[in-house]
Amino acid sequence: MSSYWTLLKTPGVARIIGAQLTARFPFGMLSLAFLIHIERTFDSYAAAGLVLGALSIGQAIAGPLTSRLMGRWGMRPVIITTLAVCASSITLMVLLPLPIIGLVLIGFVAGLATPPIQPAVRTIYPKMVNSRQLTPLFSLDASAQEIIWVLGPVVATFVAIQVSTVAGILLAVVFLVGGGIWFITSPELGRVRIPRSRRKLGVVLRRPPVLLSTIVGFMLVAAAASVEAGVVAAFGHGSADSGFVLAIFAVGSLVGGLALGHMPIGPWALAGRMLIVTVGISLATISLNFWWLAGTLLLAGVGIAPAFAVLFGIVSASVKFSDTAEAYGWVGTGQLIGAALGSAIAGFSIDHYGATSAILVAAGFAALGCLIPALGRRWHPDLRGRDISPMPDTEPISIQPS
Repeated sequence: MSSYWTLLKTPGVARIIGAQLTARFPFGMLSLAFLIHIERTFDSYAAAGLVLGALSIGQAIAGPLTSRLMGRWGMRPVIITTLAVCASSITLMVLLPLPIIGLVLIGFVAGLATPPIQPAVRTIYPKMVNSRQLTPLFSLDASAQEIIWVLGPVVATFVAIQVSTVAGILLAVVFLVGGGIWFITSPELGRVRIPRSRRKLGVVLRRPPVLLSTIVGFMLVAAAASVEAGVVAAFGHGSADSGFVLAIFAVGSLVGGLALGHMPIGPWALAGRMLIVTVGISLATISLNFWWLAGTLLLAGVGIAPAFAVLFGIVSASVKFSDTAEAYGWVGTGQLIGAALGSAIAGFSIDHYGATSAILVAAGFAALGCLIPALGRRWHPDLRGRDISPMPDTEPISIQPS
């Protein structure tokens, strides 16, 4: 733990982690808040699904696009513009009496304008600490983001039920704007300039470690989304037990990130961490008993934040600095698609085969997420004893003959 305290004492690290977590906190609230709001307004879960689907599609498209724009226009201009559009769109969605099609269209715009704070902060980190501290910092970041998924749904549900659904969504906007301003005004953003990439959009995916991270991130998040659907179906929407089990799942990730974050990243690192997730989720299929699910998902969670830390580390070490933001944008897009597809397949399975089938779907996704890096370990860089900072951008220098 001493390494994490040392990290947090590094100038700017605690501030930038706090700012980006605050700015991203609304995305742990909005899905549930919009689900409750739209279902109450239109008496239709299908309508809520359409709006949330449009929001997710917009976010998936935006990932690499807005990240790449930061190299052309700068981080602050891109984040300020997207923050203003996103916050305004979400506000309009709850204050105007719009039909479903209107909510879908504005929801898509809100998703498309999601501020690229996650790619920005992962690009900044290598410039804030030395190479030995970068792996623990990625792990600390992956662990800390569990706060978003533990507290976000709780805050959204409490405010929506105790006050109103509109108040719950507007509170998310307050977090978005407040955290965004905090992040934008952080001096670290002014000290880091992302060089403009000379490559075409998407070329960075030709880097095997980036493609590997995108695919495994897809599998990992699809597994987590399927688990969430299965747990909710097992206990019912009216039971608090599902919330407790999912909170324990997230706590496992937090503990795992802090416990394993200092470990070196070798060729088997990703497969090994995904194996923990696979074993835990596979054991969870045996019984839907509260304590059994809590214990097995606690074990599964131990591998999640460490797996994310490896994903971020191998991307950082495998691309030029000008490509890091776009690379992280693609990784984020893979995760968003994984969340949507995992939820959809799990929902179909629940309707036809029951709650246990969703956990089986999750185990399948996790197993693929373990098998793929095991088979593709030659594309997984060995970072033991290596600097995992992005490669510097260089260009030919003309030399005049003497």
